[in-house]
Amino acid sequence: TPAHDPNDFEVGKRHHLEMPLCMHEDGTMNDMAFHYNGMERFACRKQLVKDLESVNLVDKIEDYTNSVGHSERTGVVVEPRLSLQWFVSMKPLVEQALEKSTTEFVPKRFDKVYKNWLENIEDWCISRQLWWGHRIPVWYKGDQIIVSKDNPGDGYLQDEDVLDTWFSSALWPFSTLGWPDETEDFKHYYPTQVLVTGYDIIFFWVARMLFQGIEFTGQSPFKEVLIHGLVRDEQGRKMSKSLGNGVDPMDVSQTYGTDALRYFLSTNAAPGQDLRYETEKVESSWNFINKLWNIARFIDMNVDEAKDDFDPKALTLFDQWILTRLNQVITECDINYEKYEFGEVSRALYNFIWDEFASWYVEIAKLALKDERKDNTEKVLIYVLKQILKLLHPFMPFVTEKLYQSILKAETIVTSEWPTASSIQSDSSLKHMQTIIEMITKVRQLRQEMNIIPSKPLTIEIITKEAFVADNQAMLAHFLRSGDLLVSTKPTLKDETILVTGNGFELYILKSDIISEAEEKQKLEKELEALEKELTRVKNMLFNPNFVGKAKPEKVLEEKQKLENYQSQYDAIKKRIG
Repeated sequence: TPAHDPNDFEVGKRHHLEMPLCMHEDGTMNDMAFHYNGMERFACRKQLVKDLESVNLVDKIEDYTNSVGHSERTGVVVEPRLSLQWFVSMKPLVEQALEKSTTEFVPKRFDKVYKNWLENIEDWCISRQLWWGHRIPVWYKGDQIIVSKDNPGDGYLQDEDVLDTWFSSALWPFSTLGWPDETEDFKHYYPTQVLVTGYDIIFFWVARMLFQGIEFTGQSPFKEVLIHGLVRDEQGRKMSKSLGNGVDPMDVSQTYGTDALRYFLSTNAAPGQDLRYETEKVESSWNFINKLWNIARFIDMNVDEAKDDFDPKALTLFDQWILTRLNQVITECDINYEKYEFGEVSRALYNFIWDEFASWYVEIAKLALKDERKDNTEKVLIYVLKQILKLLHPFMPFVTEKLYQSILKAETIVTSEWPTASSIQSDSSLKHMQTIIEMITKVRQLRQEMNIIPSKPLTIEIITKEAFVADNQAMLAHFLRSGDLLVSTKPTLKDETILVTGNGFELYILKSDIISEAEEKQKLEKELEALEKELTRVKNMLFNPNFVGKAKPEKVLEEKQKLENYQSQYDAIKKRIG
């Protein structure tokens, strides 16, 4: 059966067996089948079993599972059958591709996959029995066979087969640029910087473009090949017609918008890794876009002019903080864009825009915009928004273009300059803002734990040696919802208070506003327990010679600072409990 089974064909080649055909192209048996000649294949098989049974040559009949190929269009069982085809001899092409290819794969592991396939490749069957396609450039006249792109003369008939679709697809990188002529497009765009494609067609398309490009132009067609995964359904299955689990991107765009779909795919994609389509995550992307829209609308409604030429000498602590963080995000985005880590880029932007710009800077700016000196705040808002829209544009081109033109009153974002880090770099603002956020967050958590309504005023005293706290006392009073906020270096409140500790500060909150003595003690004991665990963890690390000897000096210093901070908080709470 070498002519009717792929595995038997390989065995037949190894052992130089004859390969007789017993079946016509229409699925009927030929004269090799003797008295079954002319029978339809399935009818022949049934009759053969009956004939075997009639002479007692059937031992048993049982069901078993087997892999049987079916036509995607008709559903008919595909019958393996040896036929005469045209092939490309791959050995010289592969040797050249392995020797001359300069293309790099991202991720690198796919380079090994690609080379392993080339090293074990067989000759390429390029003829197909299809109606549509590029005709095989072969001409026949009697016993003559001529390979030519043009008709060699009267009496010649062209082969009716067409080329494998991947044959012509493999010519795409240079055939689209005017090749074989040395056009300006060919000189400028070949080789291309990067090809982006799925791992499922590395062998069908990428490898063939590479060895054909090298064969016909002497160069690899791409400098890099970025491999992405497949979009699967929510159960992790490959989308297919047979399963009926495909998701039409046009339907998603109608519901959530194209930008939301693009952002979902970018955020959840990692080079070479599959991702699952999840409606909830697309909806989350839509919510993020809605958040961006609301931020932009707020700025538009509260800023007189869309100018971003802020005065570096008049920046507040909060201005310095958001501009420093923006610089860090721009740098992080650039690094990850270079590595094609689009998921890391989008996550960095999401966290910065939602958790820092919207949740903190814009909220603080609402106070600053009421001040007579609001001009610089307005310009910082416009500046940060402009950079954010540019950074987000590759992921969500439609909404960013709309906001860029309508709110910033600017030309198209497409031709604008890519963001670069400004000269504003304030490490102290990062540290100070971290402390402010910690103060506000801890008081908010306390309110939540004690079921205190957010609007209820609290009497609070902040104990700290940091001057920036007193400098921003009015802002802190607003966000802490403190009707009477004191900033001191030593406790001065005479009534019973509740202690909240943090990195470099202590907060004393008037107990009568919040909690009973027993409840406070229970809360402090829980904090002590958590601090004890952290102290034990850090001490174990610092007392471990392997950690101290092998870790980076900055990491060791960071852990020492944590130890000092945890110990300070622990001592303060211990003293409070008595």
